Amino acid sequence: MSKRDELITKYAADLKEKCGVTPDMDLLTKVTIGCGPSIYNADSSTVSGSDDKELATVKNNFLIKKLGLKDGPELEKAIAAVIDQYGKSNKNKYRAVFYYLLTKHFKKEAVYK
Repeated sequence: MSKRDELITKYAADLKEKCGVTPDMDLLTKVTIGCGPSIYNADSSTVSGSDDKELATVKNNFLIKKLGLKDGPELEKAIAAVIDQYGKSNKNKYRAVFYYLLTKHFKKEAVYK
């Protein structure tokens, strides 16, 4: 099993256990691949829910550039909803899981087809 496959398995477990979501493994794999090498770095593989600068990066680089959404208050609301769903007290919010939940929230799965 490759390192990426191990991480995808870990992300699927996080979705089930911490978010109460049964993952679409094909989409989760594509989102993980889309994260690139960041998933292998301890710092960049997670999203800090309390770091405004990082959340702005998620909004600009993922929601606006990748998913093609228009900037507006609904983006911040969606990020806050994902933080709540993942658990505010959970320090390890994996980037791939975070992006997966945002992709599902905005029904933008077609971006990964």
